[in-house]
Parts: sequence; C-alpha cells; structure tokens
Amino acid sequence: MPGWAREGAITRLTWQLLARRCAHWLAQPDLGGLVITHGTDTLEETAWFLQSVLAPSKPVVITCAMRPTTALAPDGPQNLLDAITLAADPGTADFAPGAVLTVCAGRIHAADRVSKVHPYRLDAFESGDFGAAGWVEQGRVRWAGPLESVPAPEPGAVRAMSTPVSQWPWVELLHSHAGADDRQVRALVAAGVRGLLVAGTGNGTVHQALGRALREAQSKAVLVRLSTRCIEGQIVGAGSELPLAQHGLNPYKARISLMLELMA
Repeated sequence: MPGWAREGAITRLTWQLLARRCAHWLAQPDLGGLVITHGTDTLEETAWFLQSVLAPSKPVVITCAMRPTTALAPDGPQNLLDAITLAADPGTADFAPGAVLTVCAGRIHAADRVSKVHPYRLDAFESGDFGAAGWVEQGRVRWAGPLESVPAPEPGAVRAMSTPVSQWPWVELLHSHAGADDRQVRALVAAGVRGLLVAGTGNGTVHQALGRALREAQSKAVLVRLSTRCIEGQIVGAGSELPLAQHGLNPYKARISLMLELMA
C-alpha cells in the first residue's frame, strides 16, 4: 500500500482513509499481511493511530526511507524488502499478535514504543527502555522475544473510522519549559480546543504559570493529560495534580489517545 501524501501534508483525513483501507484489506481472506510505506518524520504517529483504531488479525508493517532514491546508497529498497519479509514471516503472528509494527535499518519496533530519535542517520528509530522487538537479518526475522502486551483499540476507534474528520475534537500539544507563557493555554481555550496534552519536564513537572492556566482550562471542561518530554522512561509516582496520559506514551502519541478518548 503506497503512501500518497507528502508527509508534511498528512492530516486526520489521511489517517482515516488509511485506516479504512487497512481494515478493508485485512478482511480479505487471501491476504497474509500489509506493508505501508511512509515518511520518517511522523511515522510513529501514524503507527500509533493505526494501532489505536484497528484490531489487526494479520501483520501490519510500516516502513520508510531515510535517504532519497537519488542517493548513492538509498535505504528504501532494503527497508521495503525487510518489511515484506516481516509481514510474510509466520513467526510475526506468534511473537507480535495484533501489533502494528515498524521496520527500519533492519530493526523492528512496536507502534506504542517506537520514536524517531535522529534526523538523518539510517537507524533513526528507537524503542527507549524496551529496545528493539526484533531484527530482520539477511532475509530472516529474529525476535528479541514475544511482545509482553499489545494495546487494544481505543474506545473511540469506531467513531474515528466513521465520523467525518471535521467533527473530530481539537486536541493540541504543549511543552513545558523555562519561562513558559500561560497565554498560549488561554488562547487555545478561547478558540475552542477540547483537549490539551502537556509534555512536562523530567518526571512530569509543569511550569507554575502553565499549571495555573491548565487548571483553569480543566474548570472549563477541557481535558488535560500529562506526559514527559524525556525520550526514555515514564512518569512515576503522583507528583502532579494533572492526570497522566495513558500507556506511558510519548507526547505525540498521547495526543492521539486523548483525541480518541474525547471521541468516546
């Protein structure tokens, strides 16, 4: 299934159309798995959206290319071959049942774990504390072990597949940082935002000015969820008044989950 949109132009409609096409093909009895080509910059977001709205009974693998086809040594052809190998491998259904997977530079990652961590190197993706789920090596798949758990579709999955995207709730992502300005929160609330995902510093710390504005937003029926901008680890303990994002996701995926939560 080739990509059809420039990555900088990917929208919620792109996600919905892609999810619908995936559901269509996964329902075909003679289909063994799906391979999707995608740009690298927002691959992790698309992977998590598909994981959140599909319940794939067959492998769904997303791959990409860090180098263009005009490069002296493009990586796209090998990544595509690895993705097809992964989707067709009988062990994929055993080691990662129901999972949306990504593969790049021979490394396999699960949708809830994968993040792009480098702007240009070929192995630009990591899974943080978890490490890679497996590897594709010389046409063979080697797994680190079975995935401990695969997230089930979000409660808002059915509505995301059927509701016009113009009616999807507006959810934005904010980052806490030194000197954070609370006016951004008040401007978003005044404009009609329905949900705010906050990437806190460290173990979920939020700048005090931002925190006050977020509590005001909650009093006006705006759902607020807290994640961390740290690349590895999850927020532990209960050090914040703000409710935590689900699944220990990074902020970009947690924003998607908050949007689906509002749809439910």
